[in-house]
Amino acid sequence: MAGNKLSQTLDLRQQQNLVMTPQMQQAIKLLQLSNVELQDYLDEEIAQNPLLEKIETERSDDDDHRPEEKPEREDDPENDFDAGSSMSNATPGGRADFSEDERTLESTHAKEKNLHDHLMEQLTISAQDALDKTIGTLLIDRLDEAGYLRESPEELAAQLGVSEERITKLVARLKKFDPAGIFAFNLSECLMLQLEDRGVLDAPMKILLENLNLLGQHDYAGLAKICDVHPNVVKEMAQELRTLQPKPASLFDHSIAQTAIPDVLMRKLPKDKGGGWRVELNSDTLPRVLVNQQYYTDVTGRTKDKGEREYLVTQLNNANWLAKALDQRAQTILKVASEIVERQDAFFLFGIEYLAPLTLREVADSIGMHESTVSRVTTGKFIGTPRGLFELKFFFTSSIEGSDGGSVSSEAVKSKIKTLIDAEEPKAILSDDDIVDLLQKDGIDIARRTIAKYREAMGIPSSVQRRRIKKI
Repeated sequence: MAGNKLSQTLDLRQQQNLVMTPQMQQAIKLLQLSNVELQDYLDEEIAQNPLLEKIETERSDDDDHRPEEKPEREDDPENDFDAGSSMSNATPGGRADFSEDERTLESTHAKEKNLHDHLMEQLTISAQDALDKTIGTLLIDRLDEAGYLRESPEELAAQLGVSEERITKLVARLKKFDPAGIFAFNLSECLMLQLEDRGVLDAPMKILLENLNLLGQHDYAGLAKICDVHPNVVKEMAQELRTLQPKPASLFDHSIAQTAIPDVLMRKLPKDKGGGWRVELNSDTLPRVLVNQQYYTDVTGRTKDKGEREYLVTQLNNANWLAKALDQRAQTILKVASEIVERQDAFFLFGIEYLAPLTLREVADSIGMHESTVSRVTTGKFIGTPRGLFELKFFFTSSIEGSDGGSVSSEAVKSKIKTLIDAEEPKAILSDDDIVDLLQKDGIDIARRTIAKYREAMGIPSSVQRRRIKKI
């Protein structure tokens, strides 16, 4: 009798288990892929299914909302600098003066680490300000394949809605990260940072680095004159440059630039069209397929072989399911992205200090989807915005309840604490209780112990310690 009970229980549990069909597995996989990854996946599917055809998408003429591609400046010393001749021994993955074995060893070891993770480890340790950590994370994502930061502090400040001074100070700290030369704005600065790291940067070398175009032309006499050194010294300095790494990111598995392609685009609509934001999928990178129904009809009409007909029916079903899954993927991504844009409207209008608290569950509940679906959609996918390129996952932050029933992003609260302390007078140092009172006036209800926790996390001393420091 007991055996029958056990059998019935096992049968019941088996019947309640969700069977994951191949179609469901495919739909979940498609949702996780970025547009770029999706292209590779569809190429494989098309190669296996004769009824699938890829639709070539023409680039849209409406490109004013896309991330701007900056043309190379003709007068940029980086373009004039002949890396092949002036750094003839330099190779990606190692310094020029290494032996081949040493170079291979360093390259292999470094490329085991992802550049993004390597920089984030350093940012986590060095960032004392929560807002600086958030901005620093965004700047890491903006590095190009060489490891350069191609946007100026002025441009970055305008995009992120913070002061240029803040960006300048933060970038100066980021330039001290490993590998040396990272976060430089150009080749000249990249080399200068590496020489500073070695402690061998002097006045003549600075002048030489400001005139890399002459070095590319092998104008040693001209360089000797403006550097006020003997031509032989110029050759020695050029030899020193050959030991540097012109592309510091090449030492690592640099996946940042490869993934930073927008899957979704947004732009501000004019007032005569209702204002608000227009959110759309990036048609330039979104692959589309066509099910060739005519080919299926023609072939099945000619063949009498049962095996061939069954094969074609299977391929037609697979093709139709894939087309349906692609459409569902597109609608899901668009729905999630639109909800995020609506909830983070203040951030897009006014900058990073207005980033609203948001969770996966809140978005999922609002649009009637499962939380795991929202997580898959927002991981590894980017949105191109007027403030730059962001991973969709970036917009999810923790929150602090406000006294008015609303909530404020914890990052915004940390930023406010830092701002209050930075502005305090030496004779009027703010205690944690004082900060609680000031934040309550802004509608932020927060406990003193939370203030202390946030302050310590940002590396800010206590009021007693600050009073002692500011007396010195």
